[in-house]
Amino acid sequence: MLKAAEAEGFELLVTPDKNMGYQQNLTGRKIAIVVLGNAQWPVLHRYVERVVTAVDAATRGSFAEVEIPFK
Repeated sequence: MLKAAEAEGFELLVTPDKNMGYQQNLTGRKIAIVVLGNAQWPVLHRYVERVVTAVDAATRGSFAEVEIPFK
């Protein structure tokens, strides 16, 4: 998926997959990845600014996790 996204010109992937950094070799990737700590909208909507900050700070090949509590 990452290879295909890069080939299509995507610059950023936002995902709830917390294992992405462990399951994928991210070395040399062109796409920036932002992992959401909780993707459940009833909680996530209260922390949208954290997501926006992470997306704004993302650079080519970067990896960031956004801490979002489950309550």
